[in-house]
Amino acid sequence: MLLLHALGQPAHDRAWLLAHDADALPPDAADRAQALAERRLAGEPVAYLTGEKRFHGLCLRVDARVLDPRDDTETLADWALDHLPHDAPARVLDLGTGSGAIALAIARQRPLARVSATDASADALAVARANAVHLGLLVDWRPGDWWTPVAGERFDLVVSNPPYIAEGDPHLAALAHEPRQALVSGADGLTDLRRIIAGASAHLAPGGWLLLEHGWDQAAAVRDLLTGAEFTQVQTRRDLGQVERCSGGRWLA
Repeated sequence: MLLLHALGQPAHDRAWLLAHDADALPPDAADRAQALAERRLAGEPVAYLTGEKRFHGLCLRVDARVLDPRDDTETLADWALDHLPHDAPARVLDLGTGSGAIALAIARQRPLARVSATDASADALAVARANAVHLGLLVDWRPGDWWTPVAGERFDLVVSNPPYIAEGDPHLAALAHEPRQALVSGADGLTDLRRIIAGASAHLAPGGWLLLEHGWDQAAAVRDLLTGAEFTQVQTRRDLGQVERCSGGRWLA
């Protein structure tokens, strides 16, 4: 992928490499490939090196201002789409949107939905807005921390992939190139999840769903938080690796 990128070819076009395997490698491309390889060896995500990442059929433009969207987060997008009708409007909110991946995936698949998205990072919203323009999709981007930008509003569906790594987690060393504020959430990794769940009742329409991504070992804790906040139909979905990745519930009020 890095060699293709250095050669100015699509990063997934391995057939091009096979078809040109006897071509001489231009010196400038060799230098670019070497520099990219050294950055990758230092742990920088491929998405930052190529400037793009595929997510739910979309080609997103990403850089170090936002998290590298994970394939497993498509589990959350798929679950959200399961709760949204194809032929009727719905109000949808993506909290902490980052690159805009989930909001844009929903906007593409459910054109009748009114999708809003928030983020406390102005840099992240700049990336998300640019992706929306690039993809020709309409999302209402709101700057601010969690529920603050949507005071007084209610939604049929709220999704969020918030920070959920505990301070001091040994895995953080491998994530040094990604924005720390999008990763870490208190001593147990649940600080932001607690805030989102606590504020959800004021922003969900009756019968609305709250769907959350969390860490591999946090499903039981998140289900307990949802149940304690009087959500019903509390459940968990597994990701591509069969890890309990997302939990959610319905607000009946």
